[in-house]
Amino acid sequence: MAIYGTAILSFCLICGLIVGKLIGLAIGIDANVGGVGIAMLLLILITGRLQSSGLMAKPTESGVLFWSSIYIPIVVAMAASQNVRAALSSGTVAILAGTVVVVFSFAMVPLISRLGRSDEHLGSDSEGDRA
Repeated sequence: MAIYGTAILSFCLICGLIVGKLIGLAIGIDANVGGVGIAMLLLILITGRLQSSGLMAKPTESGVLFWSSIYIPIVVAMAASQNVRAALSSGTVAILAGTVVVVFSFAMVPLISRLGRSDEHLGSDSEGDRA
């Protein structure tokens, strides 16, 4: 059954690479734009859907977890090193765009953290109202 986990991961990677290549072609760049990220999102969405519907067996889930824990960090590291090299050789616009995205992401952490805490408080208040 672990082979099914490998098949799901492979399907997501191929779809992500195709979509990333199409995005690159659409914006006039001969490169894969976001293919690995799209593949990871697909993997999360598909496995989440399969788990919630009860269609994913434990061995399949173990296969997905095994390969994602090994494979995805390696691919992300390779993609990140290529992006840094391209950004440094392309000029300041690429570096500025990357910096803006990182700063925005860091700024979103407290907001997301506050939203998570407010959801926890809402759950405890509604239980207290029932008692």
